[in-house]
Amino acid sequence: MITGGAGFIGSHVVDAVVQRGDTAIVIDDLSKGLRSNLAADVELIETDIADRDAITMLSETLPAIDAIVHCAAQASVVLSTEDPTRDLIVNIAGTINVLEIATRHACPLAFASTGGAIYGETAPRPTPETSTTEPGAPYGASKAAAEIYIQLWARQTGLAHSICRLGNVYGPRQRGDGEAGVVAIFATRLHDREPITLYGFGEPTRDYVHVADVATALLKSVGTLGTFNIATGIETSVREVYDLSCSVFPEQVPAEPALAPLRSGELSASCLDPSHAATVLGWSSTIPVETGIPSTVRSLSGR
Repeated sequence: MITGGAGFIGSHVVDAVVQRGDTAIVIDDLSKGLRSNLAADVELIETDIADRDAITMLSETLPAIDAIVHCAAQASVVLSTEDPTRDLIVNIAGTINVLEIATRHACPLAFASTGGAIYGETAPRPTPETSTTEPGAPYGASKAAAEIYIQLWARQTGLAHSICRLGNVYGPRQRGDGEAGVVAIFATRLHDREPITLYGFGEPTRDYVHVADVATALLKSVGTLGTFNIATGIETSVREVYDLSCSVFPEQVPAEPALAPLRSGELSASCLDPSHAATVLGWSSTIPVETGIPSTVRSLSGR
């Protein structure tokens, strides 16, 4: 079962599950996800993970499931500062509801968490999983709290729940109509010849990891107890992402993007140490940004 399976990351997990010959059941409220992200024969149950009554009923009627990949979330840092209560309800209460399904079906859960938003501004870079968590926005705080509940449920049930702290994920199907997902935003605005703003004056760095690599990592972590950084260990600046994106649209690049300071809750730098995932899961990223970002821009623009 994949929660948020009609969304950006979740739909790639669904594809990987189906490609290996397993059956996928998708839970998604379609607030951000799209039915068109899924193959026609994939079962979609449209519901909100934060609706406890609906999830309880669903847990009782689902066929036996072997594993859960939990991707459903309120995933915007900026929106979390504007509406921290909704952020809490989805990311904490919703996760508890999904954990109850895992307990009822006695199956492991793999959680799509976040790296930079949890570790905070002062973490060493690249950041190992042993670093102190110091969230700088409600989004990071809710993800950190959800991790604690997952670890608690794992101890209480003996189920091997895993936590994957993701870098900045990009790739096909990422939406460019919000404030998150800078690669998708740049691709959309370049395609539509709209102005682009580089927040943090183009200087902030992130650890950009391709969604195909992330889907592989989440599935590899299923059934392995622990917390794992899923990232490249390489910092890429916003300006570098912009330049790589512009390489696909040289004839549509504006003279110069607008520059602005960082928005509330955003980090100036983030980079994760993925060595633990390499050692325990046998996972490492395979798609570098130099090829991944231009190919993503082409995909999102239909080129």
